[in-house]
Amino acid sequence: MDSFTLLVALALASFIMSASLFMLYRASPRALCLVDWSVAGLFLLASNCLGLLAISFSSPYWLTPALANAFYIAGHATILTGVRRHLGLHTPWGLILALPALVYALHYLPFATASVANRLILFYPIVAGIGLYSAWLLWRAPRSEMSPAYWPMMVLNSLFVLQLLARGCLLLRQDDMQLTLAGSQFLQTSGSLAALLYISVVTMCCALIVLRQQELALRRAAQTDSLSGCFNRHALLEMAKREFQRCRRTRSDFAFILLDIDHFKGINDGHGHAVGDAGIRHVARFTQASLRDYDSLFRIGGEEFLVLLTGSAVGEARQIAERIRASVEANSLQAHNASIRLTVSIGLAMQRTADMDWESVLRRADEAMYQSKAAGRNRVSVHGEV
Repeated sequence: MDSFTLLVALALASFIMSASLFMLYRASPRALCLVDWSVAGLFLLASNCLGLLAISFSSPYWLTPALANAFYIAGHATILTGVRRHLGLHTPWGLILALPALVYALHYLPFATASVANRLILFYPIVAGIGLYSAWLLWRAPRSEMSPAYWPMMVLNSLFVLQLLARGCLLLRQDDMQLTLAGSQFLQTSGSLAALLYISVVTMCCALIVLRQQELALRRAAQTDSLSGCFNRHALLEMAKREFQRCRRTRSDFAFILLDIDHFKGINDGHGHAVGDAGIRHVARFTQASLRDYDSLFRIGGEEFLVLLTGSAVGEARQIAERIRASVEANSLQAHNASIRLTVSIGLAMQRTADMDWESVLRRADEAMYQSKAAGRNRVSVHGEV
């Protein structure tokens, strides 16, 4: 394949990268990393267009290769900024903008002006460093449900760096290699093909990361109560069944703590529903603060909350329930220049060997909670205990 055809293909791939990622951004305006990746496509497009210009017409050195290579480096650097932005990291814009300027200036070193091969030897390490840093950032990101979406970009960057290193070693071993600015020699043709593959696949990698992020956000929204921020009933149906079966299989403890805000109707009637909503958020916050990292809190009714405990014997579960009760009682709700004392009635139930489903445990927790209410509220009752 001749160099002109390769550059046309590279320009088209760059344009598709920029346009498709920008359209995805228009559909998902909160994913700002798509802006970076779309701009990266524009930089790569500009670099390839200048390459086409160099083939078709006689162009000055400051334009090609100097500016064309600066745009190429800017494209890779902007892909890196998108990775950092996605990961929530600060983007050192001064350094990012200085890198293409540095590359442009390096073109006027005697070593760079001597030959095309010298320029490739000079700039391969810069591109490789950007690619390795991007892969390293994704690798060190905390393990989460996003991790599988990072692997394609990590592998792509690693393979791209490996081919750069291989071609760089070939250049160093053959000192007499005479390369032209837009030649069709094997070294340049293979490099153009690698760049074409990289641009095509990195577009899909960027889209995959954003689509996976949106999928997880939608899943969290479907499982989260919008008022309290706790899990909702939909999440309870999924998580309780899974954890109940796991605890039966491993013979570990499974328990529910059910709590209800005392006299909540009086708060709504006396202070208004806005204060009632604030009370729900208040109880949710102090309940969550009383739990361990691996406990799950659900809002299952107007003023009812449910805690799913695993691996806790009855004594430890009772301590957690009492900690919740004491925390809510000790922290009054401040609303409309008034201090409103809130309390909760709590019922605790443990899984039994005869239980065939988690709903059985929930029913007993509900009975224990009503036992607390009947006994005067603001207390913890354990099902089966007097």
